[in-house]
Amino acid sequence: MTWCRRWGWACLLGMLVGGWAQASGLPADVQAALQRAQLPPDALAVVVAPAVPGAPPWVSHRAGEPVNPASTMKLVTTFAALDLLGPAHVWRTAVLTDAPVQDGVLQGHLYLKGGGDPKLVSEKLWLLMRRVQALGITRIAGDIVVDRSTFDLPPIDPGAFDGEPLRPYNAAPDALLVNFKSQVFTFVPDAGAGVARVGMEPPLAGVQWPITVPLTGGACGDWRASLRADFADPLRPRFGGSYPAACGERSWPLAHPEPSAMALRAVQGMWQALGGRLDGQVREGLTPPQAQERIALESVPLTEVVRDVNKFSNNVMAQHLLLALAQTPGRPATFDAARERIAQWWGQRIGPVPPAPLVDNGAGLSRDARISADALARLLQVAYVSPMMPELMASLPVSGMDGTLRRSAMGEGLAHLKTGSLRDVQALAGYVHRPDGQRLVLVAIVNHPNARAARPALDALVQWAASR
Repeated sequence: MTWCRRWGWACLLGMLVGGWAQASGLPADVQAALQRAQLPPDALAVVVAPAVPGAPPWVSHRAGEPVNPASTMKLVTTFAALDLLGPAHVWRTAVLTDAPVQDGVLQGHLYLKGGGDPKLVSEKLWLLMRRVQALGITRIAGDIVVDRSTFDLPPIDPGAFDGEPLRPYNAAPDALLVNFKSQVFTFVPDAGAGVARVGMEPPLAGVQWPITVPLTGGACGDWRASLRADFADPLRPRFGGSYPAACGERSWPLAHPEPSAMALRAVQGMWQALGGRLDGQVREGLTPPQAQERIALESVPLTEVVRDVNKFSNNVMAQHLLLALAQTPGRPATFDAARERIAQWWGQRIGPVPPAPLVDNGAGLSRDARISADALARLLQVAYVSPMMPELMASLPVSGMDGTLRRSAMGEGLAHLKTGSLRDVQALAGYVHRPDGQRLVLVAIVNHPNARAARPALDALVQWAASR
């Protein structure tokens, strides 16, 4: 009870209100919601406990069973990154040359050495190319060499997980990750011309797309289907249908059909769009030792990356966070090294019991990742009393207000929770706020073929924790 003496009346109130004597039973509202969804109680793993480390749980149901957590695994990755690297950590994309500049012409090659920046979006690539031009370079007599050697990763089939290679969430990590390996088509109706104007970002060298599609009347509906898109040819995307005028302006992000070529085409396309000339080609390669660094573009700080990862469940950014744990000078980062560092950190920070999770790629986009509800709850308790608590909590979606919980029915502002969703997984994990000022950690993970039907039960659990 030493922890109760430390936390005073809030702890004692929690003992009275929480009903720890009945800690193992699921709340009646949750059981009823599971029954309506025709889900057995054994499909659900739950821990609800005060946020104080070591506090006994209010609810503990199948808490020690390793389960697939889907994207709630990102809590492990993001807290480890905050704890080990710090919120101000940044990634560097370096520009190097191996020859002098004469009359605006670089007499050799330009090297872009990717540092694993998780958020090298189109605007940042534009800025990088502008800074190259600010060096007095308007023409490159040699090649632009893209150096991806910061990561050592096996080839990854973007369609291997679920057969959807064009979905941006399936993008694989890349030491020079441009725009999340995604091209974004925009559609803007022009009623006077009877067409929708089509744009694409970033500009990709060699890719030609229709600049207009016909407008049609009627409701917006499934506007993507009405476009009758064909992406079989990566260099010639086609829209054989029409665009409903009622949709207004829309955007459609799609993973580039040739992901390994995305960075090369984007670099060349942006250089050309800014009026730069290139006598050679854009190719992959290594930066030679004699090349000199001319400029470096820093990423946004890690705390902003963590926010994107958790608020919007960005998978490829989460994988970059995991790989950042294994980045050391002179040695490329690998998933094996990153997982080893997570295991070491877990033993030191969380302890040997519960055991370290199987993080796989760190994003939760996996059939093999495993963690118990008890382990995830313990991590949330440790995080709550750490200096990184404000950064971690602020990165989580707020129920009914933003991120992946913007449309949640559980109640506005009741909780900061990371969501997780796969074909057979529904999960919530994070912090619930009570009217008395006390905070609880809540972990609820459903593994079942009909897991999607469990959403009302998870909402009911959050409401119970916030009010009982």
